[in-house]
Amino acid sequence: MSQSQKNIIALLSIMACVLLVSLGYYIFSSYQSFAAQPLGPAMPISEQSLPPTWTASPGPHPGLVTYAPTIASYITSTPGPKCGGPNIMNILVVGADTRGDNYTYGLADAIRVVRVDFVTPRVTVLEFPRDLWVEIPHISDNLNGQDHEKLNQAYLYGQPGFKYWDDPSAGPGLLALTLNKNFGVQTEHYVSINMRTFEHIIDALGGIEVNITTEAAAESTDLSIGVHHLDGAGALKVARNRQGGSFERADNQNIVLCALRKKLTSPNIVTQIPELIETFKDNIRTDFTPEQLSQLACLGTKLPPQSIVFTSFPQELFKQTREFDPVFDKRISILDADFTILSDYVRRFHAGTWPAPIIPISTPDDENAPAVCE
Repeated sequence: MSQSQKNIIALLSIMACVLLVSLGYYIFSSYQSFAAQPLGPAMPISEQSLPPTWTASPGPHPGLVTYAPTIASYITSTPGPKCGGPNIMNILVVGADTRGDNYTYGLADAIRVVRVDFVTPRVTVLEFPRDLWVEIPHISDNLNGQDHEKLNQAYLYGQPGFKYWDDPSAGPGLLALTLNKNFGVQTEHYVSINMRTFEHIIDALGGIEVNITTEAAAESTDLSIGVHHLDGAGALKVARNRQGGSFERADNQNIVLCALRKKLTSPNIVTQIPELIETFKDNIRTDFTPEQLSQLACLGTKLPPQSIVFTSFPQELFKQTREFDPVFDKRISILDADFTILSDYVRRFHAGTWPAPIIPISTPDDENAPAVCE
């Protein structure tokens, strides 16, 4: 082989390497671009406001009755967030009551605000009763000046079927603004899922194992004491059972969520999460990016059960009453509460000082105690 031939081969080899590197960079850049793209319209963060006194509350406010515990903490070091996530992520999770595959209408059947702490790590889930009588932004022009309705209707009025406010985030966005206006809730992301998709996800996972350990749980779920394998329809039936009342139904939903979490973090399912996300991404409404979903999936494998806490406001803060609703032209059943006290709980929730994990979810000793997954 002549020297000129060797030079040509060397040149071609260098060109091939450059092309491979360029192709690799293009693929990596394309993936990075895809991973950073939200799967849906963004949450209207700019419209959410902080109250003038928004601070982490170290103790009871002067003149304010509060049932929230005070927790003293002493920080000696500041570890970084795990899984490449932010320090804190606040998420609005909505279970819609539509049975179809679309998101045109639907009330918010389940409302949860999730605080994800990537540093500790810890996940805290706060339930909001759907029957609270609240002020809903952006609806009065469409309801002849009426600006109050039940909390679950904020989601409905933002959906495309009503579209009482013109924002791409639709129902989740309007519900987020409503929670912010009435209670000071801050959320950066949302996930909305309808009933049919919920059933399909449970079925795709091969069902879930629900452990009923108390007579009260057995009565409220219509299941006997023991372990039950539930398919999607069975899990939905338990989550929607409200024969004991709204608060008991919230407890039932937490039991199902704990079972779902346990299934998602099992070794044979963890590796399937990317495929599950791809399968159901068109049936779930969210503004998460693929990269953020990966961060959450990563954190889920690192969380001990006691670091996932489900909580609700104390039941004694609420009173069942009736309110005249001009939309329905009759008095309807609602939950009444002092929003100042609820907002104080929300401040503590966002600060990470309330609640503290105390007992497992299957054996609650106190109806107001937070519950943790087993």
